[in-house]
Amino acid sequence: MARTELHEVSFVDIHGHRRAYVKVGSGPAILLLHGLGCDHTTWNPVIDRLAQTHTVIAPDLLGHGRSAKPRADYSVGGYANGMRDLLSVLGIEKVTVLGHSLGGGVAMQFAYQYPERTERIVLVAPGGLGREVTPLVRVVTTPGFSAAVGVLTTWPLRRLLTTGMRVAAAVGPSLTHDLDEVAEILDTFVDPRARRATRHVVSAVVDWRGQIITMTDRAYLTRRVPTMLVWGTADHVIPAHHAARAQAVAPTIRVALVEGAGHFPHKDAPEEFVALVRDFLETTAPARHNRGAFRAMLRAGAAAPAGGLAVAPSAG
Repeated sequence: MARTELHEVSFVDIHGHRRAYVKVGSGPAILLLHGLGCDHTTWNPVIDRLAQTHTVIAPDLLGHGRSAKPRADYSVGGYANGMRDLLSVLGIEKVTVLGHSLGGGVAMQFAYQYPERTERIVLVAPGGLGREVTPLVRVVTTPGFSAAVGVLTTWPLRRLLTTGMRVAAAVGPSLTHDLDEVAEILDTFVDPRARRATRHVVSAVVDWRGQIITMTDRAYLTRRVPTMLVWGTADHVIPAHHAARAQAVAPTIRVALVEGAGHFPHKDAPEEFVALVRDFLETTAPARHNRGAFRAMLRAGAAAPAGGLAVAPSAG
């Protein structure tokens, strides 16, 4: 089943690879970064609402959606570089970067690599805050993944599996809440290039023990950039208790829990999600990068004084 495109998709070639993106609205810029196996359409329920007050850029990350799927660098650092280049081509200098799951890890890396271009950070059930992650993601790193999924995506079997997943998501317990999204991802794996790209992505961030990447060692840097975490309480992909871990190492982070939502709170509760994001945007001032202050924070590490911007208190 093809994902529904509600907005005009534009394309630009960067470093010889086609990049697909949606750009709507006007005003200060928000960069929306989707998760593993998804594309810009994951933001369909919230794009138009956010575009009422902001310029919204929602790309398909390399290896996903309608963007190219080459043999390339699929690390979070590589993705952050790609987003810097896309924004430069579009003439956008500064953004509030909002990332979901894998996109949350990319958002954190973008803010770390390009603090001068980052006004705020919104992380939605992000990777990088703990080791735990669903076994469905870990299995992607196994040697037989591509061959096995190639069999599972043959037409009769894929139709049976995806239908079963969507039914289970609709009527099953909370544990099956996000299986409709898994079904959407499985549909994309018909393309062997998508399977290969996904394996490269996961291998860069996860091994058999769980997540490899972490932001906790650099979380103190968020003291100078307004940062919010949004998490569904029924998330069985990356557990919501990672939010408390983030707040323990970075007390200025605002945390909002969406009751009953799964791994995709922006789809499960779009109105509440947009209200949370709008309130965050309206009650925080955009970060202004100061090289001297940034250098001092790096030298002091986690003991650095907060200084700079005052981040609004927790909303949840």
